[in-house]
Amino acid sequence: MTDVASAAEVLAGRSRILVFTGAGISTESGIPDFRGPNGLWTKLDPDDFTYQRYVSDRQWRMETWERRFASPFRGALPNAAHVAVSDLYRSGLSVGCVTQNIDGLHAAAGFPRGALVELHGNASKVHCISCGDEADIDETEARWRSGEADPSCSVCGGILKTKVVFFGEDMPQREVTHAWAMVAEADSVLVIGSTLSVYPAAFVPLEVVERGQPMVIVNQGATDHDRLAVVKIDGQAGEIVPTLVSTLIAHR
Repeated sequence: MTDVASAAEVLAGRSRILVFTGAGISTESGIPDFRGPNGLWTKLDPDDFTYQRYVSDRQWRMETWERRFASPFRGALPNAAHVAVSDLYRSGLSVGCVTQNIDGLHAAAGFPRGALVELHGNASKVHCISCGDEADIDETEARWRSGEADPSCSVCGGILKTKVVFFGEDMPQREVTHAWAMVAEADSVLVIGSTLSVYPAAFVPLEVVERGQPMVIVNQGATDHDRLAVVKIDGQAGEIVPTLVSTLIAHR
C-alpha cells in the first residue's frame, strides 16, 4: 500500500477525526514556517517576541506594526490542504480543527469558526491590552499608514496588540477549553504540518494518543513524536491531504 492508503486504512471508519495543524500546512500558500531550513526563526530571534518586550518597548511595538502591515504574506490564500480539511469536516468525519496558525487561512477556506480553534490567536484581530476593546484591523492599518507608528486604543488610550499569542503570554482560555472538549470527543487525530515541538499546543494531539486513539502525521521532515504515529507521511500537505481526504470521504 502507499503511505496515503495506509493512512486511510488507519482512519477508515472514524467519524470524529481531530485535525491538528501547524505552519507546514500554509507554506504552500507562500507563508514560511518557523523552524524549517528557511523558516522565520532563521531570520528573527524568537526570544525577541515576548509579551513583556511588546508592552515595555514602544520602539519594538512600532517595528511590530511595520512588520504586520508591510508583510508580503498578507495576501496569502488557502491552498488545497486547507480546502481538504474543510471538506473533511463538511463530510461529517471530523470533530473539528485545532490550529497553531495565526494566518486565518482555515476560516478563509470555509472551515466553520464554531469548529475551529486558533490556539495562538489570529493576526487579523486587534485588541487593547488594558480595557479589552477590540479594534478593526483595517481601521488600525489606516491609522498606521496615516502616520501613527504605534496606534493606541481609541477608548482608553491603552496599548493595542494583534490577538496573536506572544511568548510569555497565556493562550486564550476559551480556545483552550474548546480544544480539550474536541480531544475528549476525538476517535483519532490527523496532524498536518506541525513538528509537535511547541507546548502546550502539542499536548492536544498527544492527549488523543494517550487516550488510545491512533495518530496520523503528514509533515515535511521529522517531528518530535513520529514514533507515536501509526502512519507518518513525509511530504507536502497540499499534495497529500486532498488525496487522503477524498479517499476517506469516498469510503465512509
